[in-house]
Order: sequence, then structure tokens, then C-alpha cells
Amino acid sequence: MIIGIGTDIIKTARFKEMTERFAARVFTPNERAYLLAKGHESAAGLFAAKEAVAKALGTGIRGFWPDQIEIAHDALGKPHVILHKEAALIAKKLAKGKRRFYRGYSISLSISHTDTDAIAFAVISRVHA
Repeated sequence: MIIGIGTDIIKTARFKEMTERFAARVFTPNERAYLLAKGHESAAGLFAAKEAVAKALGTGIRGFWPDQIEIAHDALGKPHVILHKEAALIAKKLAKGKRRFYRGYSISLSISHTDTDAIAFAVISRVHA
């Protein structure tokens, strides 16, 4: 059962002059390491993904920092979401709803970018016991 969807689009140029201070507040150490080998378009894509997940949670980025939504990639480059601290608690509460037989949540994520724009789409689903 889908319990949240979110999407975000952003101009990649906003990330051309990204400061280290901004990167440290927004991206996890793993994300910053990933971005060292990528361009500013990928940074915009990760940021759009964080915004899309936050919208799917129904809160936007409120009650937690952006680095509590971590975007990781498998060996083929497929993105997946790891929630930390308060962001994870919000997702667990959202997944529980009024029933007790759900064991949690699953987040599906798609990210794409061009040289001018990045877009992300997130879907949060309940996972049955």
C-alpha cells in the first residue's frame, strides 16, 4: 500500500559553487565521497532525491536535517534510501498507521538529470508482516 509520494526538480547550476560547509550540512560522508567522482549534476540529483523523500514522508525537511536522508547506490547505480535518526522515526510512524501488522516501510526512488535540471521521484509503501 502506498503511503506517500514525493517529487522534486531543481536547477543543477545551484550546485556548481557548492561550499564544503553546505555539503557537510546536507550530505552524509558517504554521499560526499560518492560526489567526489561525480559532477554538480549528481549533487543536484541527490538533493532533489532528499526533497522528494521528505515530501513523501509528508513533512518536507522539518524535524530533521537533510543528511538524515541518505541516498546510496548499488553496484549497477540504482539509488536506494537509508533513513537515519528522526527521519527514520517519522517513516516508522507513517508506516504503522492504525494497524499493527505492518513491519515497516519500503522507499522506491528514481533520480535523473540533464546538464540543466535534476529530478527525483519517491514512493513510500507499507511492508506487510
